[in-house]
Amino acid sequence: MVSFSLPEELRMLKDTLRRYVDNEMIPHEMASVEADEFNPGWQARFQEGMQKLGLWMMDVPEEHGGAGLNLLAKSIVWTELGRTVALPAREDMITGPTVRGILYTLEGELREKYFLPVLRGEKRACFAQTEPDAGSDPGGMRTTAVRDGDHYVINGTKRFITGAGKSDFMQLMVATDRTKGSRGGISCFLVDMNTPGVKLGAQYKTMMGDKPWEIILDNVRVPATQMVGGEGKGFSLAQKWLGAGRVKHGARAVGVAERALEMATSYAKQRSTFGRPLADRQGIQWKLADMYMEMEVARMLVWRAASLIDEGNEARTEAYHCKYFADEMAFKAIDTCMQIHGGIALTTDLPIERMWRQQRSYRITEGASEVMRTVIARHVLKEYGN
Repeated sequence: MVSFSLPEELRMLKDTLRRYVDNEMIPHEMASVEADEFNPGWQARFQEGMQKLGLWMMDVPEEHGGAGLNLLAKSIVWTELGRTVALPAREDMITGPTVRGILYTLEGELREKYFLPVLRGEKRACFAQTEPDAGSDPGGMRTTAVRDGDHYVINGTKRFITGAGKSDFMQLMVATDRTKGSRGGISCFLVDMNTPGVKLGAQYKTMMGDKPWEIILDNVRVPATQMVGGEGKGFSLAQKWLGAGRVKHGARAVGVAERALEMATSYAKQRSTFGRPLADRQGIQWKLADMYMEMEVARMLVWRAASLIDEGNEARTEAYHCKYFADEMAFKAIDTCMQIHGGIALTTDLPIERMWRQQRSYRITEGASEVMRTVIARHVLKEYGN
């Protein structure tokens, strides 16, 4: 049975982190980041705060020296940090190294070469899957790896790869059998960025400040021992952590919506037009009511999916609910907040326009909303209407 009330320790975590975000991050959020980079000193300051709160390396299990938070606890953290734009991009910039699930499967030499250095913060990795013609459809992947003796020869292009310019290696998804697509045709390799034939191409300046890269792979020879999980197992490996990633989207979106509601409500009480506060207008009241109700629905979807996954359930459909509903809901919320504020919201003096741009991007990245709806529709057609 899934409980929708937080355990006492998670309520305490939520309250403590809320105070930290309100007192230490939000007051400085317009100064801590410039051009999607931390201004000097702020990253170290926030990292120290996370360490004091016991959230350092929160993604890493206790047996590897981390905080070992379960998914429900992490969703609380993602929500609270989602309330501020004090971070240039990902929360792992202040909570310590994040190890993608694939790396936990490594053994022997690969474990020593890749997993442990990432854990110690000595190496950085990027995840390279998206291509010019294969974003939300990995089955259409055109980057190929062909066996040649003890090596694979890889050719293709990856696009919109975040962090590629600062990474030591990539977790590279390639097609080893294009006829099978994502059902057994995709494999995962660990490829050092300095491998001959690997070249950074264009860097894209995006509206949300992130600057992802294009990676060109030209006859890149990679030892067969660099393959993770066996040929054709790459996509199934990725699926093991994609569910948590979609819950993360949902949790972060709840934080965005909550901040939008806070700002919109406060401004509606302060701003008067034609002799009355905006908060007295029924049109504004209904907008605030809708923001609140939809935010709470999203919160319950996140907590339910996180709890199911923590209990060992696959919860694939529930994770899709989080990604789709919460990301759409949060964009609507911050857009409504912008509308209520009027012209002042269009300036860079307030965090609204930055939150608007960021949340708009989440409706596309890591699975577009249309893809989420398509998968949910398959579930509906399978389960209902018999």
